[in-house]
Amino acid sequence: MLDPEGPESMVRITPVAASKVNEIREQEAIEGHMALRLRVVGGGCAGFSYDLYFDEIAEVDRQIEIQGVKVVVDEMSLMYLVGTEIDYVEGLQGAGFKFNNPNVKTTCGCGSSFSV
Repeated sequence: MLDPEGPESMVRITPVAASKVNEIREQEAIEGHMALRLRVVGGGCAGFSYDLYFDEIAEVDRQIEIQGVKVVVDEMSLMYLVGTEIDYVEGLQGAGFKFNNPNVKTTCGCGSSFSV
């Protein structure tokens, strides 16, 4: 189902991150009907971690299109992700997607998990 409140109320993707997602889609020949799934899973030293991968769209998913990227989020994950911005950063310690989530209270020392 499409989000009636608009993508800005759920998740934002920076232009750099959108470009990287589309680059990965092309490199891995991901089919057009697949969407970028963003979800929160239990685990990590702080309690939750992010999961980001291409997946089929399920009927119960919230669907949004941001910066030309089709994103799907399940309802359970959505309550932890409202207002999150996905960015892509490159630095001395490597490159990867970075999640700026206003709902996070604490993160672990390694930066890969969080708690709310």
